Amino acid sequence: MKKPTLAWIGTGVMGEPMARRLLSEGYSLTVHTRTVEKATRLLKNGAIWADSPAQAVRKASVIFSMLGYPEDLEKVMLGPHGVIAGINSGAVVVDMTTSSPELAIRMTSEFKSKNSSCLDAPVSGGDVGAKNGTLAIMCGGQQVAYQQVLPVLECLGTTIDWFGPAGSGQRAKLANQILIASSMVGTVESLLYAERANLDLMQVIRILGKGAAGCWSLNQLGPRMIREDWEPGFYVKHFLKDMAIALEDAKRFDLNLQGVELAQRFYNSAKKKGFENEGTQVLLKVLREMNASTR
Repeated sequence: MKKPTLAWIGTGVMGEPMARRLLSEGYSLTVHTRTVEKATRLLKNGAIWADSPAQAVRKASVIFSMLGYPEDLEKVMLGPHGVIAGINSGAVVVDMTTSSPELAIRMTSEFKSKNSSCLDAPVSGGDVGAKNGTLAIMCGGQQVAYQQVLPVLECLGTTIDWFGPAGSGQRAKLANQILIASSMVGTVESLLYAERANLDLMQVIRILGKGAAGCWSLNQLGPRMIREDWEPGFYVKHFLKDMAIALEDAKRFDLNLQGVELAQRFYNSAKKKGFENEGTQVLLKVLREMNASTR
């Protein structure tokens, strides 16, 4: 069976290794990103460069996007040189950005007018999952389109689910971010406490990670914290964006999420200290500094 021709837009920390996996699986891939330098490795591995989103999608039957912010996504998808200006009838857009459910719904409506489909399909699993093809992928949109692109998604993730109509994938991802927001605070507080108690932190992670306290933040990011490796697998600035979207959407359901609001203040402290471009594991450094000032 012939593989569909793909387009990929956005080659950052997550997007580049995901696109690289598709190339390694033998897919034909046209790429576009804001700076061609970020696509260098993909181009060396056989990807084709396009100067605009509209140009990137002209021959594609499946179009992927992985961007930073909803405003970026709206411009790339619906702007005058965006995907909508070049998309083919019958093509499927798979947006993997963590974005607004309302924007996902609007994009679905706009692409329907072009006789094409749109899935909101944000992911969880960080840079490790992107590199290893082990992401969790949460999909919303037309189920027929989901089934159509599922074989391609299976190159990128090991846990893939369809949650319902447009916006449902984004809301599943926001539920994920709400949980991570609090678990990250708990992770760094636990490790700082263990550090002050002169415990071996790797030993602490090994034992706690196997018990009821075990979580992705502890097991995957804890060792990075110990090494003081603040390189982003997921940026502080992007997590702040995700929490803001979650809190805004929660208002539609008359929800007061105090845990997320507390985490948001903590992440804002990281931003004020100039750490917005670091990985979220930098919260341990922030907490150390906050507690050093009170001793």
